[in-house]
Amino acid sequence: MGQALAQFDYRSEDVALLRPVSPLAVAVFADRGYIRAEMAEDAAAAGLRVTRTANLGVLLAEPDFQVSDIVLVDCPVIEGADLAALMALDVRAARVGAQLVVSTSVGSLDDVFGCLDQSGAQILVNPSRADRVIALGRLLMADGSRVRELSDHDRMSLLRLTEQVSQLAQQLEGLSAPATDGNMVGASAFSFDGSGARDPALQRLVRQPRPPLPDPRLVRKIIRQRQLRTRFFEGELFADPAWDMLLDLAAARAEHKRVSVTSLCIASGVPPTTALRWISQMTEAGLFCRAEDQSDRRRAFITLSDKAADAMAQFFAEIGTDALLV
Repeated sequence: MGQALAQFDYRSEDVALLRPVSPLAVAVFADRGYIRAEMAEDAAAAGLRVTRTANLGVLLAEPDFQVSDIVLVDCPVIEGADLAALMALDVRAARVGAQLVVSTSVGSLDDVFGCLDQSGAQILVNPSRADRVIALGRLLMADGSRVRELSDHDRMSLLRLTEQVSQLAQQLEGLSAPATDGNMVGASAFSFDGSGARDPALQRLVRQPRPPLPDPRLVRKIIRQRQLRTRFFEGELFADPAWDMLLDLAAARAEHKRVSVTSLCIASGVPPTTALRWISQMTEAGLFCRAEDQSDRRRAFITLSDKAADAMAQFFAEIGTDALLV
């Protein structure tokens, strides 16, 4: 009997692994009844537990409602009161660790984007039903303890997106690093005897000189050339949203202009929902930054990070006169 009991002497963490994981709770808010029904149906089909469906007015009438694990919101047209409710929901979701998926229209994108700066919400623009399902899949894949089955196509699409951004970040990081040559020896700027002795502590205080960003007129010309291809070929053949957005932001930075999220989505050359996924990934990779509008907290802009700006400057300095071939 003792030996038999010993076989079932599981450690507490082993027992915990055997406990079933409860489905994530989902709340759905949308004024359009058929959209609300579709969102609830898709969430249930993904193995989630739909706890509430209601119209957007509830976000205003019940500002202290219990936030679920996932909150799906559809607001194609948003007004002042809706913006306030969305900002409050964003803050509460960030506080409790809930995930937001918010659908909107191109016309309301800048306002919605400006409201959502705390929770890391996914924003979908005029999404299809498939777009919403993929958004749910991304949430489930992000939580390793609750992974659900996705189709091979969806899984590969998500992995490809992450891998491409990772590779781009590594390439830009390599470009921004100063070139070194093990055979080169020079005198330190802080070495008065010219002996070539270097003080690492002092060197860390000196920022390596970076080339300036290219003439924005050159970058704009490159962008126009890239866009010209779509007159003769299918645009999907040349879809490169990460690079197109980097070019647009590099030109804007050199021009001292601000770029709205809607404008950047247009510059990407891909559908807005796809562009927003890239913007999110590029931000996580440290290439893009969100800049709040100091005069209107409901608005926000996208800029290049200093790292990305240095890398773009280094890149154009490297290719020199071949820039128009980019």
